[in-house]
Amino acid sequence: MILRDPALDNKPAVRTSASKSTRLPSIPTLTRFLREAQSAVRLRGQVTVLLTTDRRIRQLNRDFLGKDKATDVLSFPAEPGPEKLAGDLAISVPTARNQAAAQGHALAIEIKILILHGLLHLAGYDHETDTGQMARREKTLRSKLRLPLGLIERTAKKSAGGRR
Repeated sequence: MILRDPALDNKPAVRTSASKSTRLPSIPTLTRFLREAQSAVRLRGQVTVLLTTDRRIRQLNRDFLGKDKATDVLSFPAEPGPEKLAGDLAISVPTARNQAAAQGHALAIEIKILILHGLLHLAGYDHETDTGQMARREKTLRSKLRLPLGLIERTAKKSAGGRR
């Protein structure tokens, strides 16, 4: 299920010089992608995705993870129980918009990359503690889902670039 925070402003679509839209994709479009990505990840149970603001995601990050900063995506796995819930994702649209512009692709693509990344976290992957399993899985699934460079690879590429 995709939820849109009412606090998101209703800016008209903007096109960058590369003709990439910054328009928020439709709920039905994202719902179809969520189903496809969840199936690819092999994650069972309901997932709710909140599209929100930097302010709200910063509050969630502070309240639940003790980090007082905005971020692009947060994952909240469901507690084990009889309900068929996998967990929740929160995505900052302004941060996603900035990242999309930096990568030269549309906002819709960036949100899909963030959904996939969050789903992998809900499935138990953690790139901060594993030895590359999440990065490899994300790369495989990005190819299958026709998505460009993912978050983990961008970070690795940036780190490698800084060590020259």
